Amino acid sequence: QVQLVESGGGLVQPGGSLRLSCEASGFTFSGHAMKWYRQAPGKARELVALISGDGLTTNYREKGRFHISRDNVKNTVYLDLNSLKLEDTAVYYCYTRLTSGSTMNDYWGQGTQVIVSS
Repeated sequence: QVQLVESGGGLVQPGGSLRLSCEASGFTFSGHAMKWYRQAPGKARELVALISGDGLTTNYREKGRFHISRDNVKNTVYLDLNSLKLEDTAVYYCYTRLTSGSTMNDYWGQGTQVIVSS
């Protein structure tokens, strides 16, 4: 059974930092790209960052403030949020897509809330 469990969210002041974690289980973690999305109140879910299975390729919606990484021994992907702004307030989700033949299945974690407020 595939599971993605996020943690690390919380309340932080503008300019602060947080590290989000997503622990994965039920599939070959190192063989799959992982993504972080976020959804702010009243807005559509948006891609924040992605990382390849081997960790060598990353991409970001906004370069500079966020950093994605992974530990394929711990089956965990991380998202470091730095210089946080009020508009970074959102629920952050971990995501992966698993493919078996012609079948693709999308998996999401339950989300972790990040609130940026003074």
